[in-house]
Amino acid sequence: MPKVAPLYADAPRLPDSEALDLRVFFGRASIELEIGPGRGGFVFERAAAAPESFVVGLEIRRKWAKIVDDRLRASGLGRRARVFAEDAKVVLPRLVSGSLSQIFLHFPDPWWKKRHTKRLVMGDAALAEMARCLRPGGQLFIQTDVEERAQLYEEQVRLEPAFVGVGGMARHALNPYQAQSPREKRAIHDGLPIYRLWYQKGQSAEP
Repeated sequence: MPKVAPLYADAPRLPDSEALDLRVFFGRASIELEIGPGRGGFVFERAAAAPESFVVGLEIRRKWAKIVDDRLRASGLGRRARVFAEDAKVVLPRLVSGSLSQIFLHFPDPWWKKRHTKRLVMGDAALAEMARCLRPGGQLFIQTDVEERAQLYEEQVRLEPAFVGVGGMARHALNPYQAQSPREKRAIHDGLPIYRLWYQKGQSAEP
């Protein structure tokens, strides 16, 4: 009996190479990365707000990577934004050092039980890779509506010497990127607090 291709097997993937420079691949000097774009609301708005950048989304769910990437191309934004069916924890170690200008994590890690700890995006290894992949002056922006998670992320980033809080502080009241994720919009609509952490890679840090 012939094998049946898995659902959304045609979801877009990045090139299978050990070292991957997205600047060369997309022909842009400024590459912004969103980890876990979901249904793509932030990618659409950020691509419209930052025409000088190329926005790349890494979405582990093939269905949404395929749907959002198709929508980007259909809307005419495909030359400035793409979403790929990839696990960020696998892709980050392959990216060339100093090749990203921004990294976004909007409301990550929706797992609360201890047995799910290994699934968390934020961790020491991933954070070290983010620091390596960002160029000096590049920024890391994290949002969550769970205070305990915000405290955890803040403690983790504090231990990574490459990062400093923008303006000398980690927490910020406003989102400065002229783009919002659907979860952010829902939290604002429902009157929920949003904890925003905004960091910059030190200019003296090695790329």
